[in-house]
Amino acid sequence: MINSSAILVLAIVILVVLIILVILGLRESINVDPLEERLMEFVSRGETTTLEEIEMSQSFLERVVVPLASKFGSIALKFTPQKALVDIERKLELAGNPRGLTPTTFFSARIFGSIGLLVLAVLALSSSDESFFSLLNIALIVVATVSGFVIPNMLLENKIKRRQKEIRNSLPDALDLLTICVEAGLGFEAAMKEVQDKWENELSMAFGRVLQEIGLGKVRREALRDMAHRMGVNEMSSFVAAVVQSEQLGVSLAKVLRIQADDMRIKRRQRAEEEAQKAPIKMLVPMAVLFFPSILIVLLGPAVLIMMRSGFGDF
Repeated sequence: MINSSAILVLAIVILVVLIILVILGLRESINVDPLEERLMEFVSRGETTTLEEIEMSQSFLERVVVPLASKFGSIALKFTPQKALVDIERKLELAGNPRGLTPTTFFSARIFGSIGLLVLAVLALSSSDESFFSLLNIALIVVATVSGFVIPNMLLENKIKRRQKEIRNSLPDALDLLTICVEAGLGFEAAMKEVQDKWENELSMAFGRVLQEIGLGKVRREALRDMAHRMGVNEMSSFVAAVVQSEQLGVSLAKVLRIQADDMRIKRRQRAEEEAQKAPIKMLVPMAVLFFPSILIVLLGPAVLIMMRSGFGDF
């Protein structure tokens, strides 16, 4: 009979290998070919070498492990519904494509996470004295498996909310700077360039991408609409619609920007007031769970001890 410790070690090794593959698949340079990088390095040095020598000069991770991770992604793509890939691609776009993730890599990470938590749950429950096939153990295994598949999606949703919140909060200040620059005589693209140079946040990076697309020949209104679509923020869609309308109707852009900046500032203040109104309700749970029991122990503890010593504890 196989030793349980050997099974545990084997399962841990498999889990570690899967985690390494996922981490390598999520790295920032996932879209960079390491072989091409090494070739450019040799070219910059002026050295003459063969393709085989260049490939063998790479590390074991770049030659073996990274292609294996890509193979896992290709296999996951074959069994992934197209609608799920489209939905994941949209969420990654709203999240700002963190760490160069692709829908295939993200879906593979969810599968590996589900398998990993399933293995850990089985190993943890198999070491207990109770029956492995009890209803509670089966429920825990199912919960662990589902959690491994759901947690990455929850993290992605959280990333989307944080990014959209950052854009909403920084939009009024950016519009103020745009208004000042346009009123000073700069063009709209030059004003966006000033915003990009002044800040380093999600909004400034989005403006920088718009400027790059315009520089490549894309129409400004189409670049702005695509930016609003990538963000999924209603305030940004309203701003883009106002800018496009002013361009089509010939309305003063500085006046439109001023109105938009005032409107965005009012909405930001309303959101802050709404969050302040929610604070007392959010404080009820920690107060009821943490503060009130401590206060009761401090206030009633001595009285209970006195009552117990005086004989009231016999009743």
